[in-house]
Amino acid sequence: MEWIFALVTASAVGWLLVAERRGSRLRFVAKPLASSGFIGLAVSAGVLDSGFGIWVLAALVLSAVGDVALLGSSEGAFLSGLGAFLAAHIAYAVAFLRPGLHTGRLVAAIPLAVFAAVVWRWLRPHLPRRMRVPVVVYVLAISLMGLLAFATRADDLGIPAGASLFIASDIAVARNTFVAPGYANKLWGLPLYYGGQLLLAWAAGAVG
Repeated sequence: MEWIFALVTASAVGWLLVAERRGSRLRFVAKPLASSGFIGLAVSAGVLDSGFGIWVLAALVLSAVGDVALLGSSEGAFLSGLGAFLAAHIAYAVAFLRPGLHTGRLVAAIPLAVFAAVVWRWLRPHLPRRMRVPVVVYVLAISLMGLLAFATRADDLGIPAGASLFIASDIAVARNTFVAPGYANKLWGLPLYYGGQLLLAWAAGAVG
């Protein structure tokens, strides 16, 4: 059954990319459909059977809320989406903490700190002053989520792999919003994002 939901997401992402290219209103259908696919996959995989899985499901639902918010083009829509994704990263972090951590893997904090610093240095000149605090908080949150994904004792490779794809996709969102808007950002960012969420949903079912 999980494969059906994965196929729904993959197909909807294809439609979404076509809609984004053409500026079609189909994106208002395709994007929520793509997001509903990873939620359906998670439930089908059994995330409701464990505390870990329930927190991952909460993160997926919050992510879907963020996806819908980002369909808007206003600053308010962007901030709503940012807030939803910030909450999603917190939910993921709580999930990854529940099984405990491999303390030796916390060394991953070093490259993630470098990553956060590089991203901030890259984005800062392009950010309106009023956006700096929300964005730096978000960068810190996603870096923490990434660290915990690598360190969690929920030993499934889908967790660090999915988190890495999610983080990479956020670079596309940031570039599209603040640096160089364009279809190319969505062409690589959307598949990475949805691929990452599918991996996290699958892994949560396997771990739970």
